Amino acid sequence: MVITDEIAKQAAVHLSAHDPVMAKLVERFGVCPLRPHHNFYQELVESIIGQQLSLSAARAITVRFLGLFDGEFPEPQQILDVPADELRHIGFSYRKAAYVQDLAQHVIDGRVRFDHLPALSNQAIIAELTSVKGIGEWTVHMFLLFCMGRSTVLPVGDLGIRNAIKVKYNIGHKPITSEIEAIATAGNWHPYESIAAWYLWQSLGNNPPHM
Repeated sequence: MVITDEIAKQAAVHLSAHDPVMAKLVERFGVCPLRPHHNFYQELVESIIGQQLSLSAARAITVRFLGLFDGEFPEPQQILDVPADELRHIGFSYRKAAYVQDLAQHVIDGRVRFDHLPALSNQAIIAELTSVKGIGEWTVHMFLLFCMGRSTVLPVGDLGIRNAIKVKYNIGHKPITSEIEAIATAGNWHPYESIAAWYLWQSLGNNPPHM
């Protein structure tokens, strides 16, 4: 299910009715504004660039990256044509240079096809995209949630989600995957896990990833 204005409103009502913690967050933050977009390739490249960087550092490197291509976002072949050392010069690690070029090669070879992703399940998308070096499950969860707008993503590996659940659900430790899943089940979050995650990110007092 893709998040729309109506789905976001339904989610607010549903989560409030089934989970007292979510009810307080919905009252505080209102209707979730997440909506999908279709810049799939650009989203993944920028996700790789931003890995383990502050938002400001990622933006600065992205600006320099676009400067290599006259300010336009490059096609996959253009990325492959840039020497890794040149990417390194603008702030990429050698590993990230290899990752963005591996993604470009996957797209050119047809091993990653963005045109058919909307028809695939979340798990099938995870399987396809994690075949690219440097793209793990967390990155695909963020892609599904913030780019594709899928409503049923539970980003169990996200540190912010774990921290928020620890505080809001009065757990004495950062919850592991099974504990997060149990809380989601008990709170009847499905089919709005993504929106529940957004409320948890908001409770931290900062923007969620890729926002």
